Amino acid sequence: MNGITKRENQILELLRNGSDVSVSRLSDILDVSVVTVRADLKLLEEKGLILRTRGGAVPAFHPDMLDKKSSRNHEKERIAKAAAALVSDGDQIMITNGTTSALVGRYLLGKRDLQVVTNSTLLLPYARVNSHLNLTLIGGEFRPSAEALVGPEAIRRLDQFHVSMTISGTDGFTLEHGMTTHLIENAEMVRKMCEQAEKRVLVVDSSKFGKMGFIKILPIEKIDMIITDTGLPESIAAEFKERGVEVLRV
Repeated sequence: MNGITKRENQILELLRNGSDVSVSRLSDILDVSVVTVRADLKLLEEKGLILRTRGGAVPAFHPDMLDKKSSRNHEKERIAKAAAALVSDGDQIMITNGTTSALVGRYLLGKRDLQVVTNSTLLLPYARVNSHLNLTLIGGEFRPSAEALVGPEAIRRLDQFHVSMTISGTDGFTLEHGMTTHLIENAEMVRKMCEQAEKRVLVVDSSKFGKMGFIKILPIEKIDMIITDTGLPESIAAEFKERGVEVLRV
């Protein structure tokens, strides 16, 4: 997803606070023409952030997911592109739920005979347009706030697969506590998907460094590689490398 403008952010914030805001109301609040508002809504719809309604629009995602999808987009795109570069034709991989990890699907276009196992519904649009991406969406209970399938059934399904690499995200990461999240179900899924892989790659923007979720996923030593942006200080990257974790800053 491309970056969004300041006014587009304002529109998203207004839509979060109201179930259905009309075009004329948005025009009044933002002090721009109705034509401009309609153009902004068209762009937001193309970016997958809203659904158009008769005379207005509503958010396409749960508020928590919308916040994540509309933040640090440029960094996430660079990280996802670097992660996709690790994938070769014929690979069998897993991708966990998360806005950064899901973006990897965009950059798999052009690669052939890929097998991707995921619990993320955000990957579905990329599977629709990429005939060489064979996507297995595991069963489970749907969580709109994470656009993810979770739970015991999803965990059981994962036992069937063994892959060369798992690409995962996280809510926070530190040297001392590793990968953490706020949801127990999410921790279980990421942990299991990492267990099924020969290589574990963490894709995470630098704003997550130093943040700690309620639930621990994995110690940092269980991760083989971290792909992040240049906002992570090189001194911190060096400390991760001392613990045997490869770090790529993009």
